[in-house]
Parts: sequence; C-alpha cells; structure tokens
Amino acid sequence: MKIVAIIPARYDSTRFPGKPLVDIYGKPMIQHVYERVMESKLVDKVIVATDDKRIFDTVKNFGGKAEMTSSKPQSGTDRVREVIKKIKCDIVVNVQGDEPGINPKDIDKAVKPLIKDKEVNISTLAIRIQNGADLKDENKVKVVLDKNNFALYFSRNNIPFDRNHINNVVKENFYKHIGLYVYRRKFLIDLKKLKPSALENLEKLEQLRFLDNGEKIKVIITDKESISVDTPADLQNFINSTTIN
Repeated sequence: MKIVAIIPARYDSTRFPGKPLVDIYGKPMIQHVYERVMESKLVDKVIVATDDKRIFDTVKNFGGKAEMTSSKPQSGTDRVREVIKKIKCDIVVNVQGDEPGINPKDIDKAVKPLIKDKEVNISTLAIRIQNGADLKDENKVKVVLDKNNFALYFSRNNIPFDRNHINNVVKENFYKHIGLYVYRRKFLIDLKKLKPSALENLEKLEQLRFLDNGEKIKVIITDKESISVDTPADLQNFINSTTIN
C-alpha cells in the first residue's frame, strides 16, 4: 500500500495569524511538523498543502514538498482532498499543521488499522484526560468509545457526564481527541458528497458528519500528548513543555 501524508496549512488563522511560520527553536513550526511526519515508518511521502505563497516558499526552502491549493477549501480536509485527487495512493494521513510535537510512532499506530482491516475507512487518535481543566475546556474535544474503540460521539462538552461524581472517573473514562486522521483515499474523495450535518454545525466538529452518516471511526489510544498550537498562549505552553529541536 502507498501511504501519503498531507499537512494542510493556512496563514490566516483567526486566533493566531501566520502560525505555520512562527519560529520554534530556530525553525518555522511547519518545518517541525514536516520533519516529525517524515520520521514515520509507514508514510511514503509527505506534502504540505497551502494556498499561501509564504508557506509554500518556506517549505521549499527547507527542502520539503508542497502543493499550492485554491483558496476555496473551507477546511483542512477539503484542502487535503484537493491535493490528493492528483496523487495515486491507497491511504491518506491528514496531519494538522499546528501539531509540532506529533509523535511519528502514533502516526504509524493510526495507519495500521486501515492496513489490517479493509472495513475500516477512517481512524484517529485519543489520549486519556488526566486533569479536570482539560475536561472543562471546550477547545479540548472529548470522545466517547465503544468496547472495540470505535467512536460513539465527539463533543466539546464534558462527556460522558459523571452523574455520581466518582473521583477516579477522569483517569479511567475520559478521552481527549487528537486531530490526526487516516483515510482510505476513495473514502476521502467521496466525503465531498456528504453535506454538513446538524450535529457538526452545533459542535463545529467535522468528524460528526462521518458519524451522522453511519461511518465508524477507529480510535487509537496513545499515551503521548500532542499540543495543538491554536493561540500564542498554546505556543508558549508547547515551548515550556518540550525540548524539540
């Protein structure tokens, strides 16, 4: 199987404009993401998908592969799909451009279910929530799993609700979603046929469109935290908690 990783990156982030190019230990953030993905054992090719010439040139300058997209894509998934239409492959990994600490081993773990089981069209990552702050933070997406680790629901809210206030419930039952996705190429291309769903519009979570349409999402549990850099405060938190270079 040929496996391609696409890193969607845009300059005009509402909360943190220009964040793919922000300096982290002497390198732009997008370079850290690219180099981490390149360490994956299963990914054959890595491409940055962007509609911004500054990001495109930066990737080219550090020796990476990049593709310019139109300005039409409304989401990272749309940008990935635009690029992947021109590439022959079997599996597509969508790696967020604001996850400079993404673990290459976790990328491989997320890919394996699609290699082993032809019925699985999409997989993602999650980690056990270890503190109440993350549980209450609407920017930290929570996921509830069935006994086979398929997603039952994703939410920005506190799920499942701890009705009896059990003290150890955080460590045992709550999971935070990590926004890496692995798709079969055909499934990813066919996603365009699915219209945004009511739940997706309420929570502003694109993955709910898949569940609304009966698609199962395999969730791989990791013990490696990956900090998403959405704001300048997130960037400082990342720098304070890592020694990446």
